[in-house]
Parts: sequence; structure tokens; C-alpha cells
Amino acid sequence: MGMLPLLLILVVVGFLFFNMRKQKRQVNQTTAMQEGLKVGDVVMTASGMHATVADLGEDTLDLEIAPGVVTTWVRRAVVKVVEPEVDDQEAYNTDAPSIESIEDETHGADLDKDSEPGDRGENR
Repeated sequence: MGMLPLLLILVVVGFLFFNMRKQKRQVNQTTAMQEGLKVGDVVMTASGMHATVADLGEDTLDLEIAPGVVTTWVRRAVVKVVEPEVDDQEAYNTDAPSIESIEDETHGADLDKDSEPGDRGENR
């Protein structure tokens, strides 16, 4: 019975230790990303605004939020670099048949010749 409180304390300390390590790793990754920013990167700020890096200072950076509209932000406000989106046509396999071509091929086909229109093939 005397070992239970000691075991409970060890579990809590272990949990806190591993939680702090994970958080420190995330902080280091974010800091490295913020220090590695370069002009032309598309970024997202902590408030969710997407912008392009226009100029870099020591602790600040200028973000172009619209064509010709540049604002100054602290580097810590940048939470991630946004990867360019893939064009919709490139994202899909162009070898696969389209829905329209499948519909055209099956439009005239009578799949169940014994059934009436509206009949779902149920035996009565």
C-alpha cells in the first residue's frame, strides 16, 4: 500500500517529462521555420491570414497581403509556410474514364431487360 503513492508520482512526473519534450521539439521546429523564411514564401499567420513574404528584417517581416498592400509583422506571427496548391487537372489520374464517358456508354444499355421501368427487380 505504501508503494502506490510513489508509483502515482512517478507516472505523473514521467507524463510531464515526455509532454515537455514534445512541446520543446515543436517550438524548435517552428523557430527553425521562422528563421528560414525567404522572400517569396507564401505563409500563414497565427490569425489565419495568407500572405507572401515581401521583405525580411531581424525580428520583423513585411507581408504582401494583396497586390501592392504590404504590412509589417513580427516573425513569431508566422505559424507555417503554405505549400503551393496542385492544379486540379494534375491531381487526378487522366487515364481514368470520366463520369460523362461512362454515362454515354451506358445510356442506351438495357441492363435488365425483364424489369419494368420503376421496377427494382423484386419478385412479386
